[in-house]
Amino acid sequence: MSWLARNWDLVGIALYEHVVIALTALAIATAISLALGVWAARRPRVFAATLAVTGALYTIPTLAFLALLIPLVGLGRTNVIIAMIAFSLVIMTRNVATGIRDVPADIVEAAKGMGMSARQVLVRIELPLALPVIVAGLRIATVTVISVTTVGAYVNAGGLGTLIFNGIATDHAPKIWTGALTACALAVVADLALTRLEHTLQRRRTG
Repeated sequence: MSWLARNWDLVGIALYEHVVIALTALAIATAISLALGVWAARRPRVFAATLAVTGALYTIPTLAFLALLIPLVGLGRTNVIIAMIAFSLVIMTRNVATGIRDVPADIVEAAKGMGMSARQVLVRIELPLALPVIVAGLRIATVTVISVTTVGAYVNAGGLGTLIFNGIATDHAPKIWTGALTACALAVVADLALTRLEHTLQRRRTG
């Protein structure tokens, strides 16, 4: 605790870097997943192909993925952000497509019968009703990204992993504990917040 009290600024910077990387990756992954999920929702072959490709990306070990990106984008945040986007796509794309598929057909037909276009049905009916499933995917992706981003310190991306690996290199337990516990706390807070949002959306849907 004494080390933490003397180094609040270092921990704050590391936490800020960690949050920036995670939010950037999740924002881009969400945009891509929405586009892919909507496209794949009504096309079984596209759905299968999308899951196959994104699933293959997800299986690549983190350090190997970061190393493969070094010749393309070098060291730093961009490297980690690309890797985190790739790891998020399979989870989020699947949930977007599944959420749209699960919208009751009679509701969609009723909307079309009222004269709505396919775009209007998607924006006003399907996506709002699919939101609980989409947020569930976002919650899993968020926890994954926050956890795995710690490894980004290996490629000079910053974040809480810097404290952990510096602590390991110098055999400094307070740094290790501070970095690890802060990363865990960040993941737990994000998980609880998105779980609450998911439940709220689910109640509104059933209501």
